Order: sequence, then structure tokens, then C-alpha cells
Amino acid sequence: MNLVFSKRKILWLKTLFWIFFALFFSINGLIGQDIFDEKFEQIDEKLPTPNSYRTGAGAPGPAYWQQRTDYEIEVVLNDEDQSITGNEIITYYNNSPSTLNFLWIQLDQNIRAKDSDKYKINERFYPGYSVDANRLPHLTFDADFDGGFRIISIEDIEGNGLSFHRVKTMMRIDLAEPLKPGSVVKFQIDWKYLIGNRRDDDERSGYEYFPEDDNYLYAIAQFYPRMAVFDDFNGWQNKQFLGQGEFTLNFGNFDVKITAPADHVIAATGSLENESQVLNSIQLERLQSARASFDAPVVIITEEEAVLNEGSRSDQTKTWHYKADNVRDFAWVSSRKFIWDAQAVQLDQKTTMAMSLYPKEGNPLWEQESTKAVVNTLKTYS
Repeated sequence: MNLVFSKRKILWLKTLFWIFFALFFSINGLIGQDIFDEKFEQIDEKLPTPNSYRTGAGAPGPAYWQQRTDYEIEVVLNDEDQSITGNEIITYYNNSPSTLNFLWIQLDQNIRAKDSDKYKINERFYPGYSVDANRLPHLTFDADFDGGFRIISIEDIEGNGLSFHRVKTMMRIDLAEPLKPGSVVKFQIDWKYLIGNRRDDDERSGYEYFPEDDNYLYAIAQFYPRMAVFDDFNGWQNKQFLGQGEFTLNFGNFDVKITAPADHVIAATGSLENESQVLNSIQLERLQSARASFDAPVVIITEEEAVLNEGSRSDQTKTWHYKADNVRDFAWVSSRKFIWDAQAVQLDQKTTMAMSLYPKEGNPLWEQESTKAVVNTLKTYS
């Protein structure tokens, strides 16, 4: 009798489970639908009320404005403890009709801080089979890693300290005087942080370690405190960064100096301003050839040269100076492992460069396809 009852009970529970399963995904599918369900649906309240800043279609109106931010940044890459130390001068232009009493700064690196909300919301998939010990760190968060910005100081351009309040991945700076419409303010921030291992935390910025030759490859983004956007639609964009998306940024000019071990090769957003100081004569000659090559990439650092460079350990440093005008953001890479090739691309009346930097572990595929893919992307989307 007990055995029959158990079988019936199990059958009833299975039936209940599948009913719940079907209801859950039906409801979840409805919730997950886009708000624009129909191709010709009327927009109605889904766009803001038309005004002088935005038209009824959401396009810029006659009084449309955008804020602007210029950056002067100096950073030092420490290859011994995988850290970055930096300072920046931010020039912020208030093109809005509003008087601003404070500014909001994005601290994207704080997603790696121990108090980050990322660890409260992210889910990790654990396969239903045995996991190799070498793979386990990729399925778990590194609870011992103490990441995030260490803000050393925030001062106005005269060196007077500014009051600030950190809220995880955001930071509010209180201005000594209100920033009126049409005005400009300059201030400076000093900071440092530990670079995370990209293979462990799946972030878009960090290092990859190659134990075979004891080298690091750094792909660095979100490395500096960045001005949050203030616009006519949202006001200040000061939501927390959780890692699954990005916020819009202000356009501006970047003047960036990156100091790293002398045997590292660095590529970054914008144009290299001091190539004769950081490249040798052979590399300079090859780079000039690449600027005139529109049909195929020119190798600037060969695989053989990169392998030799892997074994070097310079106790000197070099500073690479890059500039980029009227862009939203800045990123860079650094390693002594890099193979480097480049090709010129003609876009209407402008010539730009498509480049690839990669370790030998990426070959033979990357030397055959990477820069060609960049060229195709530039031609397709420009």
C-alpha cells in the first residue's frame, strides 16, 4: 500500500512540476517581450514629450545640446604586481541650460571591488559533470581579489581638495562654486588599482597570463574615472554599472601618456605622437610602408622578433604618447609578446590604419585574417 501511494505521489508531483514549468516560461516570455511589439505600432508615450531639445521623433531639436569632456591622462603600468597608477586632468564643458552644483563620475573598475553589486546579481553556470581543478576558478568569483579604484586625491586645478562621495561604481564630486551654463571647470584625480585576470572574471578589461614564457598581455579599458553623462532626457546618468552593458559617454579630446616596461609594445586609441622615440628604425620603416599599403597588411613586428622579445626583461621604461580628438572613450593594450601588422584603408577622402597586435598563440589564424577583418569592418560600417 505504501509503495502504491508513493508511486501515485511521485506521478502527481511530476505532473505539478510540468504545469509549473509551462506556466513559468509562458509568463517569462510575455515579460521578456520588447515594448515595441508591432512593426507599425504607435509610439505614443514611449518617447518623451516633444520640446526644443528633442522632436516628436526623438531626433535633436533646434536647442539640442551635449556636454563635452576633455582628458589629459598619465598612467604607469606596473608589470610586477599587475597594477595601474594614474592621474588625470578633466576639463568639463557645461553646454546645458542648467547650473550644476555637483558632478557624477563613473568608476567602472569598482565592479571588481569586494562590495560590488555584481557579486549579488551574477549567476554562474555549474555543469552537471565533473570539473577539472584548472577550470574551477573560471566558474567561481575570486573572493580574494581586492579590485576597484583607490582614489588618492581629487583637487581643483589650483590644488584645493574637493569633497567627494563614492557610491560603488559611481562617485559624486561637490563643486566649490556652481557651474553655470556655458562655463568650464577643470579638476584632477589621482588613482590606482589592481588589474584583474580576464580569464577568471570574464570582464572586458584585464590581463592574460602566459605561464610558458612568464609574460602578461594587458587589454585595458575602463581604466580611468570617467565623466557620467548629463542630458536633457535623463539628467545625470548615475545608475550602477553591473557589467552587462555600457553607458553613453561625452565626446571630447584625449591626450594620454602610458608608461610601461621598455620592452613592451603599446597600441591605443588615436594616433601615436612619439613613434620615433618608442620604435626602432626597422619598425619605423615598416610602419611607413604599411601607411602606403592598401592591398595587404605589412608586418611591423614579426613572430620571430616577438618570440625573442618574450625572453627580455628590461628594467627601463618607455612612455607612449597617444592623442585622439572628438571620441567617446580610450583603451589600450600592452605586452612584450606582440606580433604587429597594419594596413592602410581609404575611406572617402580620409586614410586610416587597420592594425592587429596579437601573441604567437593566435597564429596562424590571426596573421591571416585579423587585419583583413578590421579593414572589412571599417569599409562596411564607416
